[in-house]
Amino acid sequence: MGIHLSKNITIVIIFWASSLLLSQEVFEGYTLFTPGEGGGSGSYTTYLKDNNLNNIQTWSHSRGPASMPYLIAGDETGWENTLLIYPYRVNNPTMEAGGVGGAFEVLTWDGELVWEYELSNNNYQHHHDIEPLPNGNILMIAWEKKTALEAYAAGRSSLNENPLNQMWSSAIFEIQNNGNEGGEVVWEWHLWDHLIQDADSNADNYGVVGNHPELFDINCGWIGGGGPGGANADWMHLNTISYNAEYDQIVISSHRVDEIFVIDHSTTTEEAAGHDGGNYGKGGDFLYRWGNPQNYDRGNNSDHHLGDQHSINWIPEGYPGQGNFILFNNEENEAIEFVPPIDEDGFYFIEDGQPYGPDNIVWSSPFMSTPMQGGAFRLPNGNSLVTDCDDATIKEFTPSGLTVWTYIHPGNNANIARAQKYAIDYFDGIDEGISGDLNSDGTLNILDIVSLVNLVLSNDYEASGDINEDNILNILDIVALVNLVIAGEYNPMGDMNDDETLNILDIVTLANLVLSD
Repeated sequence: MGIHLSKNITIVIIFWASSLLLSQEVFEGYTLFTPGEGGGSGSYTTYLKDNNLNNIQTWSHSRGPASMPYLIAGDETGWENTLLIYPYRVNNPTMEAGGVGGAFEVLTWDGELVWEYELSNNNYQHHHDIEPLPNGNILMIAWEKKTALEAYAAGRSSLNENPLNQMWSSAIFEIQNNGNEGGEVVWEWHLWDHLIQDADSNADNYGVVGNHPELFDINCGWIGGGGPGGANADWMHLNTISYNAEYDQIVISSHRVDEIFVIDHSTTTEEAAGHDGGNYGKGGDFLYRWGNPQNYDRGNNSDHHLGDQHSINWIPEGYPGQGNFILFNNEENEAIEFVPPIDEDGFYFIEDGQPYGPDNIVWSSPFMSTPMQGGAFRLPNGNSLVTDCDDATIKEFTPSGLTVWTYIHPGNNANIARAQKYAIDYFDGIDEGISGDLNSDGTLNILDIVSLVNLVLSNDYEASGDINEDNILNILDIVALVNLVIAGEYNPMGDMNDDETLNILDIVTLANLVLSD
């Protein structure tokens, strides 16, 4: 006869296990970054460091970084098979401004070149960020040169006395490895195809700006000025690109106009140039925008939430706050998280005549001041990794704002655009048959305890939950699982009520699950 489960004992175990999970505040992982140290040609190093600041791996480069590097899985599991994608600076014949890039290279763990691609010519210049896609392709943001005649024909009223007499618009290119150590463009999107203006009825793109938040007002924003490179015609100054595989969407951040924009990636290139097609029926028009609705003649100063922001990205599925946006808001000297108005199918909603929401944020970091670049990423345990670019400082904050890890790169001229942190077993794959891994996510954590309790209370039997292999699901299996968790083989994921914080309410929610019939 098996030992029957006591509900009171179950509550005690859950409270005990939850306390242990929540006490482990620092996320165990490896942090990836490249100090800029002035940019240009020279000697540059990408670092992968553990929490004790030991180098796990380093990569050497002859050109300075455009922003931050990325790690992606190779053909085989394991860190030794991962690839590094490094965006770097290339001198452009005609376009030079803050955040200039121009190319990326893909390197093996040992630094061997796999393939590279350069986008730097008279008409286009990659700058700032790239984004690796699940299919192995890479997204690049770029300046797109437009002459004064082209700008005026499209409805621009003034070039703000720009000395180049040009206007650099924005474009996105998807690059595919062509197998010859190079790449080719397989998809593209151009902001110039999605404009509106109400200044000149005889020019292109004429309409009522406030009726079309899916389009961008060509007369919004200053042209040129600021940043390294002297005279330039930079208009939007995109600084970040990120991808959401669940919805097949892209988000970009514009430093100059204090907004982030979401577009549909499911379109063909032809559809991306128009206003129809794709999963969301809008072609290449904006699906969502947020930060400064006065850009499309809605809202007021109280709705202006962003200023000079960087590092927009979605919080990944399974992380606390999943589906929310997180970024570094430079003007307010903090990282922030906000919840977009979106349904389960990936459609964003907006009321007639009103700006896109939300009108508030759900989390902000402690004060961190950096006028240029900066980054913010959510970690699997609910902490956030935030980068102060100017001071070459990386910090990990708990949801309550406690600093639990800090790195400061030495050097008088050092800066770090952004940094990312990967779980220690991120590229090691999922071991088959982990005892107690009831939800098959490759980790042992509070979610597995919940699954096991539900099985026991429902009088169901699953072999994966039979930790002690006695052919019975009962209290002994829960104790055994908790002991496995205590051994340290987990990452905490205890946000049971999805409020982006870990507290007593999550324990109450979990207890209610256990006690439900």
